[in-house]
Amino acid sequence: MMKVAKKDVIRLHYIGKIKETGEIFDTTYEDVAKEAGIYNENGIYGPVPIAVGAGHVIKGLDEALEGLEVGKKYTIEVPPEKAFGKRDPKLIKTFTIGQFRRQGIYPFPGLDVEIETESGRKLKGRVISVSSGRVRVDFNHPYAGKTVVYEVEIVEKIEDPIEKVKALIELRIPRIDLEKVQIEVGENDVKIDFGEQQVDPRTLILGEILLESDLKFLGYEKVEFKPTIEELLKPPEAREEVEIEEKTEEEQKEEQKEEASEEKETSEETKEESKKAEEVKEEPQEKEETEEKEQN
Repeated sequence: MMKVAKKDVIRLHYIGKIKETGEIFDTTYEDVAKEAGIYNENGIYGPVPIAVGAGHVIKGLDEALEGLEVGKKYTIEVPPEKAFGKRDPKLIKTFTIGQFRRQGIYPFPGLDVEIETESGRKLKGRVISVSSGRVRVDFNHPYAGKTVVYEVEIVEKIEDPIEKVKALIELRIPRIDLEKVQIEVGENDVKIDFGEQQVDPRTLILGEILLESDLKFLGYEKVEFKPTIEELLKPPEAREEVEIEEKTEEEQKEEQKEEASEEKETSEETKEESKKAEEVKEEPQEKEETEEKEQN
């Protein structure tokens, strides 16, 4: 019997529902997502890897995972305060209809909108009423105030340190090619070399920031990445220069040998050409001497 504890890295399947309505809002099962009408073509389905207690899932679910057994299925009820929060009346704001129309938006109840505040912050909300030239928008989370229910199955508890790191990379940078990644795990440190990846540098930067936080949560004191965040922040041209400078001594020696070999070949070719040129010069003289003898 294997139980889940805080800081364990596990893989789990789940279906998240709203208790009051039975609406499925999130799931790791592809077929369930399609049936519920929430399927995302760009989504990645299958058991999701998480570190228990690291906040990779909502608070109430994260806490409830501790003590569960691997391979079993559970139904977990999570109250609003540990799910998407309680509804806050202060997050319901009123705007003039003109503020929307100036942006080319014609509001109606149920419309999802994004409003930019005076500070430049963008808030997502949903129109709840339009009357007398006034528009009321609710900026609470759509599931705020709702009790949610999770049907959960703990598929696996990952024990191997390198496999734990791989699982967290999969969580944070799902499009990464793990076959190109080299991982070294010490007692207190982790080194991750991503190699040549077809991933946007900004995605890799965010992934490294989140991964460092995850790995330190597991207890590792030092986390090193290659390329580093500093290298990824440099423009492409600068990164190429760094790569050239970072050639190993062996590569440099190999290049020097190749250059010396090429110079030697060139030198031998030059000597050969000079020799042939001399032979060509001598041939006319020999012909002239033969012709003179024949005339005499």
